[in-house]
Amino acid sequence: MTIFTPGLITAGVLFILSLASGVWLSYLGKPINIFIVTIHKLISLATVLFTSLAIYHLSRAAAISSFALSAMVVTGLLFLFLFITGALLSAGKPVNRVISATHRIAPLLSVISTAVTIFLLAGGM
Repeated sequence: MTIFTPGLITAGVLFILSLASGVWLSYLGKPINIFIVTIHKLISLATVLFTSLAIYHLSRAAAISSFALSAMVVTGLLFLFLFITGALLSAGKPVNRVISATHRIAPLLSVISTAVTIFLLAGGM
């Protein structure tokens, strides 16, 4: 089975679109544009769904090591963390700088974690 399944490619494209819409939102500043926020949230949700499905299918085709399972859990927690911090940022209340900074750093961490998870499930180690 090839690692570059259509689901992974779709998840990658959606992740890039999610990042682009997030950067766009950050440049627009306050007040937030509800249309762009909604598009960003929907793209992000689709990204998580496609990534989860791709990882699920990869995990069904391979034996899962404890390290791969740990990477899957970390990836899931990072995506959950992104949703939580995003919800806090779009709540309309004054933005905490720590939440804003972590919401900007977490996408990079989630990409790295997702890549490690896919590598491990594809037979990397």
